[in-house]
Parts: sequence; structure tokens; C-alpha cells
Amino acid sequence: MFTLRIPPLFFALLLGVGGMGAWAEKADRTKPMTLESDQPCIVSLLKQTSVCSGNVVISQGTLQIRADRLALRETPEGYQMAQATGAPGKPASYRQKRDGVDEVVEGQAQRIDYDSRLGTLRFEGAAVVRRLRGATVADEIQGALILWDSAAESFSVQGGAATTANPGGRVRAVITPRLPADAASAPAAEAAGALKPSATLGDRR
Repeated sequence: MFTLRIPPLFFALLLGVGGMGAWAEKADRTKPMTLESDQPCIVSLLKQTSVCSGNVVISQGTLQIRADRLALRETPEGYQMAQATGAPGKPASYRQKRDGVDEVVEGQAQRIDYDSRLGTLRFEGAAVVRRLRGATVADEIQGALILWDSAAESFSVQGGAATTANPGGRVRAVITPRLPADAASAPAAEAAGALKPSATLGDRR
């Protein structure tokens, strides 16, 4: 197994520094980052790119990303792009604690893209995103394509072609209501907020 300890600056895109802080654990930014893969990574300082393959695992604090292949790039303008791709029968996955609350956001898809310029996470291909309170699933979104907009703290979901698992090609979202105002944990829940659907929930294009 190839293991690499990485300076956090170049891979800060995975921590939400570019706008994903609305759900990311802020303390993760100060933790050491480790990248492991079965195959050596190809790193180009000139092109500001890194490509790793073979059971790739990136971890830093509560953040963990798993993929069969991971490509990272920083643009000349300073924006970062990441693309994590799964293997047949083994999707790429993302998991990170939300800041300030006992909640975790996790997602999986055949391909996960992050764009720091747009502040978006894109889960494409049998996509599932969940928000967990402890071990309990609070929200769950399923679709062919899920797009998380960090600035608006909202998501859009699109259906796709019919499959054996989903004959209608429909999207599915289960959203837990906010706790009552007099509930003991209401302030934390209000501060964190649930995942919000955008106007394009269920849009099929």
C-alpha cells in the first residue's frame, strides 16, 4: 500500500475551506492529512495535479473519502477541483462531521466531484446522501444526480433512466422535521439546520 502524508494547503479543497464550511468540521483543517492507495500517486507540481488509484483513502480528522481513483487539480486562479471515481459495484464515498453538532454527512456515488469555485459537491450515478444524528439517519436523498450547493446550504436531485433497483427512475428524499422550539436540543438543531431541497428537487433533464 502506498501511503503519503500531505501538506494540508494543496488538498484544502477536501475540507470545505473554499465554502463547504457550512457543514464541515472546522477542526479538521488543523489535523494532518493522510492519503493511502494501492498504487503510487502521480504528482505534478508544474501542473498542480495529483492522480491516485487503487483503493484510495484520504482521511483528515473526521473527513474520509474512499475511491478507486482520485484526481486533484488546482487552477491558475487558485480554485481546486477533485474527482473521486468508484469501481464497479463499489462506489466512491464521502463522510465528514458537521461543525458544532453531533451530526455526520455521508454520501456515495459512482463519481463525486468537488468544485471550490462554485462551492459544490456533485454526486453522480446511483447517488445517496445522508445526514446522521449519532447513528440515526435524519435525512436521506437518493437519485441519479445530487448537487450540493454550499452557499445556499441546499441540494437538488435529478432522476435518471429506469433500473432494476429503481424501475421508475424516480428521486427519493426523506427529510426529518426540525425539532420543536422548546426541545432541549432545538438551538443546536436550528443552528445546523436540515438539508434543504432546492427548487429543482425531482427535476429530470
